[in-house]
Amino acid sequence: MAENNLEQTMNGKAIYMRLLGYVKPYWKAFALSLIGMVIVASTEVGFAALIKPMLDGTFVDRDPDYKILVPLALIGIFILRGIGSFSVAYCMAWVARHVIKDLRTEMFAQLLKLPTPYYDRNPSGKLIAKMLYDVEMVSEASSRAITVIVQDSLTLIGLLCWMFYLNWQLSLLFLTVGPILSLMVVYVNKRIRQISRRLQASVGDITHVAQETVEGQRVVKIFGGEEYENSRFLEANQKNRQQNMKVVVTQATSVPVVQLVAAVLLACIIYLASPGSTDGAGVNSVGAFMSFITAVLMLFAPLKRLTTVNAVLQRGIVGAESIFGLLDHESERDKGTLSLKKIQGQICYEDVSFSYDDLTYKEEKGDVLANITLEINAGETVAFVGRSGSGKTTMVSLLPRFYSVDRGCIKIDGHDIESIKLTSLRSHIALVSQDITLFNDTIAHNIAYGGMVGASLEDIKAAAKAAFALEFIEALPNGFDTMVGEKGMMLSGGQRQRLAIARAILKDSPILILDEATSALDSESEKYIQAALEMLMKNRTTLVIAHRLSTIESADKIVVMDEGKIVETGTHEALMEKQGHYAALHNIQFGEE
Repeated sequence: MAENNLEQTMNGKAIYMRLLGYVKPYWKAFALSLIGMVIVASTEVGFAALIKPMLDGTFVDRDPDYKILVPLALIGIFILRGIGSFSVAYCMAWVARHVIKDLRTEMFAQLLKLPTPYYDRNPSGKLIAKMLYDVEMVSEASSRAITVIVQDSLTLIGLLCWMFYLNWQLSLLFLTVGPILSLMVVYVNKRIRQISRRLQASVGDITHVAQETVEGQRVVKIFGGEEYENSRFLEANQKNRQQNMKVVVTQATSVPVVQLVAAVLLACIIYLASPGSTDGAGVNSVGAFMSFITAVLMLFAPLKRLTTVNAVLQRGIVGAESIFGLLDHESERDKGTLSLKKIQGQICYEDVSFSYDDLTYKEEKGDVLANITLEINAGETVAFVGRSGSGKTTMVSLLPRFYSVDRGCIKIDGHDIESIKLTSLRSHIALVSQDITLFNDTIAHNIAYGGMVGASLEDIKAAAKAAFALEFIEALPNGFDTMVGEKGMMLSGGQRQRLAIARAILKDSPILILDEATSALDSESEKYIQAALEMLMKNRTTLVIAHRLSTIESADKIVVMDEGKIVETGTHEALMEKQGHYAALHNIQFGEE
């Protein structure tokens, strides 16, 4: 048990030291804040020290010089304190916001490089919570916590030195509380870190539920899911409240205990420090006595802050642990060295097998694809059909390396795709899917997206015209500068689909993937989409996933899949004559006996 605690402490230290590494680039501002902390701590000690000459020189000895010097010294102390406090507050906030900016920038860059399986396992709401909540926790740990630890530690040391100067015997009493406070800090550290992990998870749950409800608000409304979603959110919110209250209880319990220990100590010191004490520990003047007591009383505030800052520090360590877990996650594997400038589009699956990383899924269902061998000639249109879960989408997803094959290989123009650089491989592939992804930007920027951002307006218009989208675009008030809204909600389903096709046309890739590109459209929209797709598919190797068999009857080759295996291959006519799996699917879909 002790070893585990030590390991956790060491891990916490390592995490925190790594976090402080993000402060290093801004060491000048950090150094200014440290100077400010020294100034503030010095003024605390200076104020306690000023009590002695103020009482002894002004009220006891009635020295006229002290009547002028003491007030001036008091004003000087608070001017210095103001300058120091401002520099600490401003510089630490400046450093903290830069650390937040750097962390979020690094996290976002990492999100763009993470493999698809990572997104399969981690809900988007929890990933967003990492970038928002976790980073803010880290900010507190790298700014406010440092301020309290450094400034208040310096204040404690300074006050204790002054107390030792006044009366070293009484000051030694403070050393007796050290072991007690250390044990408390160790216990509070451990508990708050455990609670913070649960608190962090609860924030992720809140974000996840809220995001799902907002994105699916139409389904929620039409199916009367308000009460159910409200109960889900209430449960997540309640867990978050409970975890926050546990942190509060831990803090609220530790602070009074520390204060009680300090109060008992103060009572002993007052008794022993009073002039005339029989044990010889008394101080030798009224000013020295009040200065000593003032120093003792001023110790309470930094002691309390040092106790309470522990919760901020532990939450920050847990937040940093979560952030570094994301940053340290393995990016998409890219060991390829080839950069193919131009390809013909011949594709070959050679004895390919694949299973998802999820162990439970593996144990229950085994391989999603098993020993797939398929050759697709350049310029061919190949359709993949089969029941849901037969492996169609998985097979096509392996081509742009969204997932990596377990066994076997996939080749493009004779090159193993694992040997091709990811950017080069994907530059030759375009995708149009059922779930259209449009960004809250202009129509022009949604067509000329990513690597096509420099395309001319003439090329964008030509792509839109080929996708039968130019007419409706030019009819809009702002034309190509029209904002499409979140996920393109300002446009109809058919219009969004045509923009996606225009994007693929503009990319002009030799390989095209169509994933249910015509499903869920009305007849008029489907007519336009089919015409646009015919334009898009010309002279390209096209892989089509379709449930509506009427849309792929003209395909050069139809591949029928069942339970992760290819069970039939051929043209529509040949497969219908065979009266096998494809014919059965066709008959079911068209209601034929």
